Amino acid sequence: MNLIERFIQIVDVEDEDGNKTGERRLLFPRYHQLDAVRRLINHARGSGAGQRYLIQHSAGSGKSNSISWLAHQLSVLHDDQNNRVFDSIIVISDRKVIDRQLQSAVRQFEQTLGVVETIDTTSKQLKQALEEGKTIIVTTLQKFPVIVNQIGELRGNKFAVIIDEAHSSQSGESTKGLKAVLATNDLSQAERDDEVEVTLEDEIAEEMRKRGRLTNVSFFAFTATPKDKTLELFGTRRPDGKYEPFSLYTMRQAIEEGFILDVLENYTTYKAYWSLLKTIQDDPRYDRNKATRLIRNFVDLHEHTIDKKVAAMVEHFAGQVMHRIGGKAKAMIVTRSRLHAVRFRHAVDDYVKKNRLPFKALVAFSGTVKDGGIEYTEANMNGLPEKQTALTFRGNDYRLLIVANKFQTGFDQPLLHTMYVDKRLQGVNAVQTLSRLNRIHPEKHETMVIDFANEADDIQKGFAPYYDRLLLKQATDPNQLYDLETRMSEYDLFAESDVQRFAEFYFNPKTTQDKLHAALDPIVEKYKALPEDERTTFRGYVAEYVRLYSFLSQVVSFVDSGLEKLFVFCRLLIRKLPVTRERLPVEIQRSIDIDSYRLQETYQGKIELERGTTEVDSVIAKQPAPPPPKRSKRCRRSSARSTNASALTSTRKIAPSLNNSKAASPTMPRSTPACKPIPPKTRTSLLISS
Repeated sequence: MNLIERFIQIVDVEDEDGNKTGERRLLFPRYHQLDAVRRLINHARGSGAGQRYLIQHSAGSGKSNSISWLAHQLSVLHDDQNNRVFDSIIVISDRKVIDRQLQSAVRQFEQTLGVVETIDTTSKQLKQALEEGKTIIVTTLQKFPVIVNQIGELRGNKFAVIIDEAHSSQSGESTKGLKAVLATNDLSQAERDDEVEVTLEDEIAEEMRKRGRLTNVSFFAFTATPKDKTLELFGTRRPDGKYEPFSLYTMRQAIEEGFILDVLENYTTYKAYWSLLKTIQDDPRYDRNKATRLIRNFVDLHEHTIDKKVAAMVEHFAGQVMHRIGGKAKAMIVTRSRLHAVRFRHAVDDYVKKNRLPFKALVAFSGTVKDGGIEYTEANMNGLPEKQTALTFRGNDYRLLIVANKFQTGFDQPLLHTMYVDKRLQGVNAVQTLSRLNRIHPEKHETMVIDFANEADDIQKGFAPYYDRLLLKQATDPNQLYDLETRMSEYDLFAESDVQRFAEFYFNPKTTQDKLHAALDPIVEKYKALPEDERTTFRGYVAEYVRLYSFLSQVVSFVDSGLEKLFVFCRLLIRKLPVTRERLPVEIQRSIDIDSYRLQETYQGKIELERGTTEVDSVIAKQPAPPPPKRSKRCRRSSARSTNASALTSTRKIAPSLNNSKAASPTMPRSTPACKPIPPKTRTSLLISS
């Protein structure tokens, strides 16, 4: 009876814009969805608010429906004393595309009109929804206000926050405002507090509290690819100190049960080669590593290079792909930047027109790109509104989608058969991007990946943690913050008094932005005087401190207020530190024999993944480079290094190495002549590979 009442639904099918198509279908939960929701409901009923849950379900596992079932059942959940466990349910997505999909799924289960409220404008709309007692609120993290006094008084005091794609939504600063809003019953008190004399330390303590664990808020975090910090923040700590998801449905299970396809089944990699007419190996004027990197960037954006890759991609699609899935197969070209996407789109259009091919391409990227004095946007290149791109791609005319940091997560298109990758993919990003291919279709029996930027071993390592069971070995060591503080102090750019002075400005509500910037300007000028390599290293330490503290402040109750002062100081400082724009000298550009550019196949077959548990290490502070020669250490503080988390320790280890299991024979049809291995020419000059 519970199954019929709470899960089985007849739903209206909607299009990309949320319009009903007239089609209706019976929605029945899969076992992992039923099990996860029931376990979460039972645990929340017994434990009440203040809990954190990590639900790791593979991409393509029906996450949107799982979230919808959970949201509606939490909204009517009562404890043993018949009291509501949660007054409001807030469903948060981190992306606009997912947001529309998620909103639609949540509304499908709405039994009473008005229960679900979608926040698609401003924070004022959120305030109104909370004041009116809306039970389920669907919004994006970007729309959720950070400024507390915009929200006003909250009448509910217990909340369930359901987060879609938790690995990207919980970066520390992004939820600071959300937690501040949900932490108290009467937020109008925040405005009255200005009339009371409050010390600097009180203000800092309040900022730190906003990031801490809240007893009146439970978080339900859904993701297919949890990072180490996600496991630590939302995972369940076992008796042995390791962290694991509350609910797990692995990629391996989803593949074996036929809910998704194995995107690593047919994988081909290529490496590019070109020659320098003059070697720079022994030229003292150039740093070899930097010059090589700049050369690669120059070659990757060159018209000749893009034309070569586009010819290989389009010919392969026309010859090997477009006839699949009943002649409806589509492909995605993943580029490394928006500028690359613009140039790839021009090259694809030219090639298709020249060869009179029966399909078109769309491009997807955010914002505006300038190239050759012309401004390009997704809308003006496609000739249609940006929000219509995904819907238009459904049509049979458009078979290629060229993307740059867009549609690489949360994009469901079952007709997507092949992906051409020209971007470095690592870890979570590799899994999220390539998983766009795994959606099933009655006529879709396989997928293909043609990769111009990654090695098979690297893709294997990226997928390994998310193929089967994943554990976090131990919690993060907070003392890494002090190590970074010490490294920054070696540069003698600022003193403890500078941090204190900035904090006094920052925590004073009457302080203007001009005063904050003026306090940092002398430090920026000192920074500019450093050698280039030291500027890069110092900037890396500052950025790492901000990243690490943003995370740790959510899981550790710090007693050293100096850490918070340094955090707000570094957070604004990193935005003011100029980044050196490196350009390749003209004489080196002229030394590149671009006509020698060739693509050579390096791997073809199935990338094998092993069953079993993968253990990852805790969040580790990145160490960009050793500090410079010791200078005066005026910034070091004498405060005790205490954290309330003495048990938290960590050691850095590399994830277990993987076997490079290559197929004995190719499992994918051979590519067209443009993609066949071409051995690099023998030259006396330096041979470069990408």
